[in-house]
Amino acid sequence: MLKNSEFIDKLRSSGLRPTKQRLKICEVLFNRDKTFHFTINDLAKIISAKLNEKISLATIYNTVHAFKNKGYLKEISINSDKSYFDTNITNHHHFFDEDTNQLIDCNKGDIETINIKNNITGKKINSVEVLIKVASDNQNQK
Repeated sequence: MLKNSEFIDKLRSSGLRPTKQRLKICEVLFNRDKTFHFTINDLAKIISAKLNEKISLATIYNTVHAFKNKGYLKEISINSDKSYFDTNITNHHHFFDEDTNQLIDCNKGDIETINIKNNITGKKINSVEVLIKVASDNQNQK
């Protein structure tokens, strides 16, 4: 588990003053054992319920994006108007459950090596990450 001094370092290296509200955001994001997937609105609800704190959506948004820009969080775009953030910044694949709007890490064995046959001229592939959208199979439920 991280300490307050590590949260302060993360905030300062992201160009943010370590205010009480931002330290609370760090606590929710980084003081956990497992990967955490969230939207900005999810995070605001969790902070409000878990910590009984009211932090403005703008502060949460700005803090999350500063962390993303610094490389402490990864953004996963589900569609043009929905993004999730991930505390696991390593290259890995995801399932997205369209029924529950839940983002789930794939295990390494879930996807075999992906072979890219063509690349854009003058560019190199930095990473390949797959998003697999799943939903209930309504035909089998009849």
